[in-house]
Parts: sequence; structure tokens; C-alpha cells
Amino acid sequence: MAGSMSLPAFGPADDPGPDFAEVLRRTGLDPFRPPNASPPGPPPFEIRHGTTIAALRYADGVVMAGDRRATAGSSIAHRAMEKVHPADRHSGVAIAGAAGPAMEMVRLFQLQLEHYEKVEGQPLSLEGKANQLSQMVRANLGMAMQGFVVVPLFAGFDVRRGVGRIYSYDPTGGRYEETDFAADGSGGRDARTTVKLGWRPDLSRAEAVELAVQALWNAADEDSATGGPDAVRGIYPSVATITAAGFEYLANAEVAERFAAVVNSEEAQQP
Repeated sequence: MAGSMSLPAFGPADDPGPDFAEVLRRTGLDPFRPPNASPPGPPPFEIRHGTTIAALRYADGVVMAGDRRATAGSSIAHRAMEKVHPADRHSGVAIAGAAGPAMEMVRLFQLQLEHYEKVEGQPLSLEGKANQLSQMVRANLGMAMQGFVVVPLFAGFDVRRGVGRIYSYDPTGGRYEETDFAADGSGGRDARTTVKLGWRPDLSRAEAVELAVQALWNAADEDSATGGPDAVRGIYPSVATITAAGFEYLANAEVAERFAAVVNSEEAQQP
């Protein structure tokens, strides 16, 4: 019948198991295969980049945050790019780097976790999820060598240990568990410094959100590629919490309120 689909079948010796990316590869749909090899060096056209992302632990879990700006060279390519995404119920991934491959990696990662849970009947452990994302970043190395670098942050609530955990990556797929906080992207250094100065282990949700918002504000103040709050257009950075109750975005109104408090504090400090 026209338009019908058939599921791929594998023999016992060729079964890809719960690895969704491997299923794609064995059916000729390798998601990370470079389209056409080109000489090393910058790509011959401008690509969109996501910028500053941050994550920090607090008493009940993890707060993740990311600005909304995408740039192409010196131009603002998009003002409302979403860089903080749920990976599954108890984890999230934030992306910086080449926007196109990053978005594709997030979608594939979400499918991989869902595929694993359906095949195995239970979700992958948090550390297993971090390892899966590491493999995807490593599989993208060929694209990274052509300038399409993707650098994610992964965080989640470890239901087995009852704590929030954060992982950062390098472009080769190196996976590093961060003790308390992490930030990446072009404004990552400024965001990380802000969090470092204000972080303590017993932060409440409100304090952790305020610190994340302050970190993005300071990053936007120093880095032209990082977008700040855009009250005229109603565009604010994305902030989410991950706790035992799951992944949850903060409402735009709450993020706007937090930024208003930061602006008032900055104005109060002016001579």
C-alpha cells in the first residue's frame, strides 16, 4: 500500500538493542554522518550559534537556564531560540554551539531515552543517560571538525541517590560530572563566575533561580552574543527546575519578575 511503513528487522547477532542511534545507523540513517567531507577550516557560510547556558544544584535538585539569542557572525539570527529542553521526566539538556546540529542532537537524545525505556521496561540511570549523550557528542566529532561544534550541559535528579547532578562535555565527547554548578557557551565564563560567588549548598528554589538569572544578566552584560531580557518583545531567558517531581519550566511571568528584581538591584547600586 502506498505510504505504508515497515519496521526494520534484525537477526539475533545483529540486534542493536536499546540504542536508538544504532538502530538508525543499521538502517542507513546515521544521524551524525557528515554530509560531504570538506577541507578542515571554517564552514563556507555563517551558521547560527546558541550561546550561554548554566546549571546549578540547590536543596531540592537542579536549576537550568539559558539565554534565548542565536547569532550568525555579528548578526542576531534569532531572538527566541530555546536552549533548555527536557530530556525525559527527570533530566534536561541545555545546548550551546552550532544551533542546527544541537537541536538535532537534543531530539535524537529524547528519542534514545524513550526508546531505551520502551525496550528495557525501565528508564536508564542518570549516569547512563549522561553516557549516552557523551556518545552522541563524540559521534558528532566529524561535524565538529568542520565547525559544527555542539557543547551541551546535562543535568537531572538522580532518583536512586535523591540528589541533583550536573554533567558537562567537551567537543570530543569527554564527560565530566560537575560538583555543584557549570556554565558554557560564549558567556559561560561570566555566568560561571557569578554562580561561583553566590552558590552555597542549602540554596532554596527561589535563591537558586535568582542566582541563575543574575548569572545570565552578567553574561549578557559582558558578551554580545548572549541575549538579556527583552521586555519590549516579552522574551526572557529559559529557566527550568529538575526535582523529584520532574522537569518543570518556570513561567515567563516568574522569570520576568526575577529579572525585574535584578534590574532594581543594579539601579539601587548606581551612584
